[in-house]
Amino acid sequence: MTRNLSRAAIALGLSLLMTSTALASTLIVGARVVDGTGAPSRAVSVRLDGDRIVAVGKLARKPGDTVVDAKGLVLAPGFIDAHSHHDRQAEQTPAMTPVTAQGVTTIVAGQDGESSFPLKAYFAGLEKAPLAINVASYTGHGSLRERAMGADYRRAATPAEIAAMQTELKADLEAGSLGLSTGLEYDPGIFSTPGEVMALAKTAAAGHGRYISHLRSEDVKLDAAIDEIIAIGREAKLPVQISHLKIAIVDRWGQAPQILAKLDAARAQGVDITADVYPYEYWQSNLAVLLPERDFNDLAAARFALTKLTTPAGMRLAVFAPDPSLVGKTIADIAAERQADPAETYLALTRQAEAFHLAHPEVDHVDAVIGTAMTGSDIDAFIGWDHAVICSDGMTHGLHPRGFGAFAKILRVYVREKKILTLEQAVHKMTAQTAAQLGIAGRGTIVAGNFADLVLLDPDTVADRSDVAHPNALATGVAKVWVNGVIVFQDGHATGARPGSVVRRAGS
Repeated sequence: MTRNLSRAAIALGLSLLMTSTALASTLIVGARVVDGTGAPSRAVSVRLDGDRIVAVGKLARKPGDTVVDAKGLVLAPGFIDAHSHHDRQAEQTPAMTPVTAQGVTTIVAGQDGESSFPLKAYFAGLEKAPLAINVASYTGHGSLRERAMGADYRRAATPAEIAAMQTELKADLEAGSLGLSTGLEYDPGIFSTPGEVMALAKTAAAGHGRYISHLRSEDVKLDAAIDEIIAIGREAKLPVQISHLKIAIVDRWGQAPQILAKLDAARAQGVDITADVYPYEYWQSNLAVLLPERDFNDLAAARFALTKLTTPAGMRLAVFAPDPSLVGKTIADIAAERQADPAETYLALTRQAEAFHLAHPEVDHVDAVIGTAMTGSDIDAFIGWDHAVICSDGMTHGLHPRGFGAFAKILRVYVREKKILTLEQAVHKMTAQTAAQLGIAGRGTIVAGNFADLVLLDPDTVADRSDVAHPNALATGVAKVWVNGVIVFQDGHATGARPGSVVRRAGS
């Protein structure tokens, strides 16, 4: 009898404990809440239960609550990186500290025409071994093209090959892809016809997806490239977004107002065209990107690239598999060491990278270069455009500082120093507006029912510390980050928690 009573008591105790745990919640008090909508900040409390926000307002403490005193800091929705490559090698850095230190809780991968494939399998892998952050993805046109055409991609696709791409895109959309991404300055997308891209965009539209594009040109043929994406939005009848909007040719610096006028005119005609932007005057790409004809012996084209599109001193190798000892050096540095002409040196390096790629197709990223090519006034104008959101285009490794600093730099430079954006405007661009433009539901605003992705930060001190000399320096000024209700970053360190989830297209 005593033994039976003991068992009953134990069972009752366990039941009460489980009930208490289920009812327990986290109450965040003392915060200045910037809710992501663009509305002025409010002094309200926020209650989390499980992975959701369950209440916002004047809230009383409940028994069992874990209370977090924000001490006057800003509580915002977790930031959404609209164009990210942080998924590369993510399995090696699942804590994703470079992004959580900036307050980023969701990354959008599958960019520039390159995605994991098929997404159903990729998503299943993420669900089995989650990261600290959430991941959404587009389907890459280049990835579809490689599967349909193999190594024979330097030509227009046949109707049968386009049909094969459409079939696989449809399957990805059913798995939750946000839509179609293209990288039309890169192999193999550069060889596609506008008709091929249009056909795939129509497939994306039929599956309620979107279209995002690294344009065919960000310099010499920028106008024609913008015309193409506007035409896709108009004819395929789907939202279209320009990736990392920029003017990367010296002769057109300062013409951001004209570009934005063109985009606004398209919007006035019913084309849902938007953009994402990162706050840096230099990009990262491969060596061949400045040679659209892919003639690696064209000295005149190389001289044009190193005069009008960047400079020998402005091109710094970030990855170079054929000779890693060259990483960190500029074309000017290497030319001086070789006592060679910079344009000839550039071509020689490009040929070397191409040969390595052909000999080692298993190596995903043979070369990368950081090129200084934009001017600050254009970047300011693009970031300030009502229909632009923020991206990093960054990675957890490499020599470009944007992967470790883009979002913190927006808050330091564009809010605090230049005052181009208010805090509320900046947060809106990095949260609710991004979610709306990309088709992500349940995230981006602090409202009851949404997922509990949150960042607690000091608006007076939040700052990027990464630069070309220190590309992997973590941002500072973020106190805590929650992903799906779990703290993943606090006091300058990752907690080790990995509550990230797959973010599928709204309605999928």
